[in-house]
Amino acid sequence: MSSMQFGIFSVSDITQDPTTGRTPSEHERIKGWVAMAQKAEEVGLDVFAAGEHHNPPFFSSSPTTILGHIAAKTERLILSTATTLITTNDPVKIAEDFAMLQHLADGRVDLTLGRGNTGPVYPWFGKDIRDGIELAIENYALLRKLWTEPVVNWQGKHRTPLTGYTSTPAPLDGVAPFVWHGSIRSPQIAEQAAYYGDGFFHNNIFWNKEHTERMVRLYRSRFAHYGHGQPEQAIVGLGGQVFMKSTEREAKERFRPFFDVAPVYGHGPSLEEFTEATPLTVGTPEQVIERTLSFRDYAGDYQRQMFLVDHAGLPLEEVLEQIEILGTEVVPVLRREFDSVRQAGVPDAPTHAARVAAAREAGTQLGEQGNAWQQQGSRDDLDTGAAIARQAGER
Repeated sequence: MSSMQFGIFSVSDITQDPTTGRTPSEHERIKGWVAMAQKAEEVGLDVFAAGEHHNPPFFSSSPTTILGHIAAKTERLILSTATTLITTNDPVKIAEDFAMLQHLADGRVDLTLGRGNTGPVYPWFGKDIRDGIELAIENYALLRKLWTEPVVNWQGKHRTPLTGYTSTPAPLDGVAPFVWHGSIRSPQIAEQAAYYGDGFFHNNIFWNKEHTERMVRLYRSRFAHYGHGQPEQAIVGLGGQVFMKSTEREAKERFRPFFDVAPVYGHGPSLEEFTEATPLTVGTPEQVIERTLSFRDYAGDYQRQMFLVDHAGLPLEEVLEQIEILGTEVVPVLRREFDSVRQAGVPDAPTHAARVAAAREAGTQLGEQGNAWQQQGSRDDLDTGAAIARQAGER
């Protein structure tokens, strides 16, 4: 594996194919995810990430269940999420489920935490959307304790206290899954990622490069502020969306009907306007390579690039074709080109094996490290949350 990771993610929408009028069943889409993940590994991609939703037209209400199944059918693929809802999921259950998945996958697991973009999900799980930022901050502080302390005594604002609680199973090799904090527009989440020295995943598929640049720059500067290293040593991931054919004309003719009625951005800007304003690239593999390489111009050297390829009702056979093109024609060039210009001192993409080796080299396990984030993380959770929210607001 190179210094960068490349993969695919899905939000799990079930959308009618506008060219045939056919809508796949939930069963077809769920089994299709398994086929996508297997194809991703077959063609040399590094990561498969599953979205989380609890409402139609989406099907992925239990990402760890399907990722556990995929773990049994793959050998190298890193299994991740896009995203795990830190606001409405109980952090105790997140700790248990992802540690279990980590064991089943022999460490091939990380996760991206986020607030989600579906407002009604909050009351469905007994939460108030107005508490979204507070929940993200408090729940993650508890999740870290559950993964790094053998016995947890904890009290917060949004959950019943824990007394003498031990989360099982413990993380594999004493090293918890790597955490990315995912955000599209919330500076508080970039601040949170920086505070803990975690990864920041900016899913920039709906935003222009100026917005992405501001968010990534904020995270990098605050990462350095909290003493984790230089700004260029921060761990960054980016989203992207592609559709490829042998010619640009063919790609646009085929993709346009799907784009025009797609969830979220359908019935809005034209395909040309959207591709100009966002990272969506519809064209040849060479055009995708050129566009993706340009992300470095405003995000700097980064560690993970994820692509959305199954959105908007595209049939599975076409999705698998897109994954094939990514793995055989696009990603090998991206690996080589990104590595050739990568600055010295920029860390490689995080893996379980590398993090275990680093912990052993330091002569300690993650939960016993005495560095800055551990000292900060042991402060009162509510004070920590208030500080993160306040400092983000000042940026």
